[in-house]
Amino acid sequence: MSTSVPFTVPSVSGEVADAVVKVLDSGWITTGPQTAAFEQEFADHLGAAHVVAVSSCTAALELCLRALDLPPGSAVLTPSLTFCGAINAILHAGHRPVLVDIDEDTLVPSPATVAAAARRAVPAAMVVQNQGGYPVDVAALAAAAGLDRTKVVEDAAHGPGAGRGGRPVGSESFAACFSFYATKNMPIGEGGAVASSDGEFADRVRAMRMHGMSKDSWKRYLPGGSWRYDVKTVGLKANMTDVQAAIGRAQLAALPGWQRDRAEITARYDAELAGLPGLVLPQRDLDGVQHAWHLYQVRVPDRDAVSAELEAAGVATSVHFIPANQMAAYQRILGNEECAQVPVTDRVGEELLSLPLYPGLTADGVERVVAALSTALRSRSA
Repeated sequence: MSTSVPFTVPSVSGEVADAVVKVLDSGWITTGPQTAAFEQEFADHLGAAHVVAVSSCTAALELCLRALDLPPGSAVLTPSLTFCGAINAILHAGHRPVLVDIDEDTLVPSPATVAAAARRAVPAAMVVQNQGGYPVDVAALAAAAGLDRTKVVEDAAHGPGAGRGGRPVGSESFAACFSFYATKNMPIGEGGAVASSDGEFADRVRAMRMHGMSKDSWKRYLPGGSWRYDVKTVGLKANMTDVQAAIGRAQLAALPGWQRDRAEITARYDAELAGLPGLVLPQRDLDGVQHAWHLYQVRVPDRDAVSAELEAAGVATSVHFIPANQMAAYQRILGNEECAQVPVTDRVGEELLSLPLYPGLTADGVERVVAALSTALRSRSA
């Protein structure tokens, strides 16, 4: 049976096509004035002091870890329930991931699980993830790790629209990394950004996104610019293009409306899925927490079979994430003992199922998802 409810459909503002054409007609399509404008507009949206646009959230994480200038091989705390790109960023930056278990209600590390990991290896830094759009308490986790907040990198790939204590994720961060991948709340196709409260740190990231060059191409080719530059630190090729930035500016203007749509769809799921046997709904409505609802992650028994039944009923689902400690490459690198340190992640990871959630999902689509999941779960409880 063909899928009648896809897992996700990227939202595209009606202003995108014109914005891209204007960039193509301008004669400047790589990093330039559109990128600078996007950085300022995204910073204003977040309430952040500085934003640096880059090629992806994975690149943002690696750039931030490199910009921290840690000793080679430093221990960096990270949840195991994360996308592989976050683990790769730590490794590519020359450091050692130390796996942190999760709280099974929030699906993010707790102060207790962070403290337990920090006892195994004294951390030089930590990467924390806003899982599915649930914003972590950075201050509490930093304190549990014995780290200053300037050593905490926030993986806010799921973060646009999230907030804690009345402040958007990224507004007060030393280093928060965002994703604009095709499936994200504000899709560009590819792209990412670093938000920082520290101007010197932002400048280091900005230089490192272009190989560590002292001048980017926009500055070199402006009237009166010079071809001469220096490389003061080893960086990456990780810049955003003006084509991407123009798309991002149009998408950013539409983001608040899309976030309202996500909240409404989530409320329908909450109401219609409540009470289904064996189903655990996502955490929500905590004091001071604003969920971005990038994902609607439920927990179900016999997850793989339930997912297959939904697919047969025309409903696509996904899993976020296969824990890093279960991946062959990381098992070889980290060893069996380290990979055995996250038992809650291992248990909960086998139950997680992400349901369709995107602004274009109709009420009929929600009903199809609910009906298929209800049938699958009730048949197991009979």
